[in-house]
Amino acid sequence: MAAPGRLITIEGIDGSGKTTLAQALAGVLADRRIDVMLLREPGGVAVSERIRTLVQDPALAVAPRTEALLYAAARAQLVAEALAPALSAGTWVLLDRFVDSSLAYQGGGRELGIDAIRALNAFATGGLTPDRTLLLELDGAAARARAEARPGAADRLELEDEAFFERIRSAYARIAAGEPGRIRVLDAGQPPAQVLRDALAALDGLI
Repeated sequence: MAAPGRLITIEGIDGSGKTTLAQALAGVLADRRIDVMLLREPGGVAVSERIRTLVQDPALAVAPRTEALLYAAARAQLVAEALAPALSAGTWVLLDRFVDSSLAYQGGGRELGIDAIRALNAFATGGLTPDRTLLLELDGAAARARAEARPGAADRLELEDEAFFERIRSAYARIAAGEPGRIRVLDAGQPPAQVLRDALAALDGLI
């Protein structure tokens, strides 16, 4: 049987550089002959991608609890269809967002409560926990500038006010403080090459 794979999640507010880091990290792991899969949330499989379109649509008014349930549903499908099989086959999965995003965005940002969202997502994922989480920390002004510089229109959550994102940053800080063994906080204000080096150092013991 293949050795179990590893689940590495990358977290942070919009504009913190998650996608850039995930792609760079996938390249380094592949160069080291590690079988690696790169996925994103919400999405990654057909059902979850359809939910992604729904929750990001700025034309829709989605109630906070509905939002939380939709993200959990997308996550449940991703776990069942992609994550669990890949990890069982020995593949390393780099996942752009996972449960911590819901804890921060819906638990903190939407003020639904971190514990309530944690319980919902424990059910959705069957208790699947990342082996390591890389939390990209970036101040609000810099993150907003990066997000606004990206091509395409802003999605429904990106259009929220600064108070919403401050609650998210605060929630991420509380979550990280509670799980220092799993969550490693990286300074996302550095050049991408340095962020990548810090990420690799944070994976020491897994690689």
